[in-house]
This record gives sequence, structure tokens and C-alpha cells, in this order.
Amino acid sequence: MFTSQTSSFQESLDVDERDADFDNEEIAGYSQNIQQINSYYAIYYYQNTRSEASGDSVAWSQRRSDSTTSQEDFSLTLLDSSLPAEAEPELRSYISRRLSKGALLGGMGNIATVELSIPEQAVGCYCCLLEQEKSPEQPEADGNGWVVCLLGGSEKGLNLFRIELDKYVQGLQGCLTPEMQNLETEVRPYLNRWYEESVMHIHRVVQLLQANVGYLLHAALSHKLVEVTGADEKTKADVARFIKAASLQGLVQEDTTAASLCKAISEDTHTGLIIDCSTSPPTLTNEVSNRFCDDWIQAFLNAAERFNPFLLRQILENFKLKAIQDMNNLKRFIRQAEMSHYALFRCCLFLQSCGNGDVLLQNARAEHSSLPEACGIITVLEEFLGEHAQGTLY
Repeated sequence: MFTSQTSSFQESLDVDERDADFDNEEIAGYSQNIQQINSYYAIYYYQNTRSEASGDSVAWSQRRSDSTTSQEDFSLTLLDSSLPAEAEPELRSYISRRLSKGALLGGMGNIATVELSIPEQAVGCYCCLLEQEKSPEQPEADGNGWVVCLLGGSEKGLNLFRIELDKYVQGLQGCLTPEMQNLETEVRPYLNRWYEESVMHIHRVVQLLQANVGYLLHAALSHKLVEVTGADEKTKADVARFIKAASLQGLVQEDTTAASLCKAISEDTHTGLIIDCSTSPPTLTNEVSNRFCDDWIQAFLNAAERFNPFLLRQILENFKLKAIQDMNNLKRFIRQAEMSHYALFRCCLFLQSCGNGDVLLQNARAEHSSLPEACGIITVLEEFLGEHAQGTLY
């Protein structure tokens, strides 16, 4: 079953500045044509002082006493940070308060707004406690770990990328040690890239495809295969992540529906979209779009011009929500059409006006594959729209 939060295409577009982060005061800062958002990071070693510490750990903490905040039950020692010198102690104090309240749980990212001595003053802060793996050789390490903080944009903006941030921070787990001997070679470069790797991928794809992004949106909604050639692995990964973010897969509760969608894709005679990045701009083959996807192109281009990845992600979410709403409407009309010819007529009018008829009917056929009466109605709708398409897409 699908859910929806929007009521019209225009409302979907409007939400991108109303809900994304984007209170009136904040949006003023994002309204520049070019707006580079600053990003920061900090990483701390968290030591549970209730457990007996080894001699090496004690000596190491004492050497860094000027960067250590101690509480009754734990100590928090700075390992590395890109924050200004005056702002880091403020962040450390904030993290200490959160830890004292038990607000940071191992492996679970927490996003909030913090006020620091930085140009932005208030900034979104993602924090995650990575617990040190328990080892029989180091029983004193039980309960210890690292607190990773990623700062940039605002709280609502970072929440749009929570999944990406969780995955990125978890990628640090295998290379962290209390002494941080690999700080300069591995950890620091990795943390410096967090914003570029976890937040900017949608922006890079829109910048790459420009007005052709509508073809990629259509491919994502219709579950078409997309092949990227003549590009590096980073670009291929960016496109794959964009498609995953724009797809409706995972928003269907019934497993049988997901299986039906996969079957429909495999049986579809259309060829997948090919993006050849060996030319500039990239050359697209087997490109297919529709009026619904084309209507969103300008919103994506405007947000990319502002250099605001948070706004871009919100627009992408609104794009999906509008598609879900239209899918809900179609399903309701199909149920009504089983009992009323007038409802069938209304269904035809709806599909003609929404501009997304090809995608909606593909999803509806997959979801209703086990219902012969509904499939019969969908066949009638496909024939009707085919007769009136006059060589264009629905």
C-alpha cells in the first residue's frame, strides 16, 4: 500500500522550501544563486571510566589532557577536528551533556541543532557513538568507543540524508583504534570527504545530466535498467544512488507486489537507458520520459544552481510523494471502475491529465496481477490511452 503527503503537483513543488529545512529565516541563506555550504567534522575517544583502564590508555589520555573532558562515568578526548579552535570545546561540551543523559546509543546516529562559534552559528550536527569491539585480550575496553560528529547545513537537512550518514560513519568502524596511528593516512581523509560522499551525489547527477535528468527520473519510477558507460566508478555509483533514492521500490508493503514488479520488468520489451559519459554532455540512448517527469526538471535545475543538496533531496522526495499520490488515486479509480462505467471514464481522464499514465499503469498491472477483473480494466485503460496518444507518451 502506498502513502501520500501531497495533494497537487504545485503543492509538491512548494513543499521543497516549506518543509525541507527551510524555515523562512533559513531559506534566505539558501536563496543565493551559488551557495557553498560549509561542512565540519570532529571525532572523540569515549572512555568508560567505570571500567579499569590499561596503563597505555591512561598515559595516552594524560598526554591529551588539554583536549579531554571528564565526567563521573566517562571521559571524552578529542582525536581530530576541522572546527575552529574556539568552536571545538563547545561541541565537546554538548556531546558530553548528551552522553551524560544517555542520549547517544551505540551505532545509532543522532541529529540535532547545535550553536557554535562558527559563521553559521546554528548548524546541523550528526553524532554517532561507535563502540569498540569487545576482545578477551582487552577487557578494559568494554564500553569504550568513538564519537563521530558531522556538521553542516541544518538539522532538517541532515535528516534527509540519515541513511547515507549512518552508512558512511559505519564505514569507519574497521579502521579506528584508541591511539589513532592511522589518523593522517586514513581517518582524517575519510572524515574530510563526508559531505562530498554522503550528501552531494544527487547534485552531481543533476549537474551531469542537466535537462536530461527527466529520463533518469522516468527510468527510476518505471524500474528500468540504467547502464552508465565511459565514466569512473564514482559517477556510476552516484547514478545508482540517485535511482535508488528516486525509485518507489521499498514503499510497497506486500512482498508479492515487489515480486510482481520484478516480473513485469523482466518481461518488458523496452531496452534500458544507456548513459554514455565519454562525450560532453553525456549521450543518452533508449531515453524515455513523460510529461510528469518533464514537469519536475526545472525544479531540480533551479536547486542545483543554488548549490543546495538539501533542497535537491527534498524535491526528489516530493517527486516521489506526488507519484505515490497519483498511484493511490489510480488504485481507487480502478476499484470503482469494477462497478461503474462512469468511474472507468473518470479513470481515463485522470490518466490523461496526470502525465504519468505509462508508469502508473505498469505499477498497477504488477500490483493487481492476481486480480483478473482489475487486470481487465487496466487493459482497457492501456488500449484507450494508446488510441489517444497519437505517437506521444501518456
